[in-house]
Amino acid sequence: MGNGSCPDLFELSDGRFAVIGTDMTADLDAKLPDDASRADYERIVVITRDTLLRARADIAAL
Repeated sequence: MGNGSCPDLFELSDGRFAVIGTDMTADLDAKLPDDASRADYERIVVITRDTLLRARADIAAL
């Protein structure tokens, strides 16, 4: 594991997607919209808008 600062979104071999971003669970958990929730084993991960927009083109091609 490096010390890079590059968020990323990529597809796993089983078809799920993984996100590398900043764990913001402690800061955002209480701010989730009423229709959103997370399990104890889930984290709220933040990526930049640019990261998601760049990934969108690759996801649409799947």
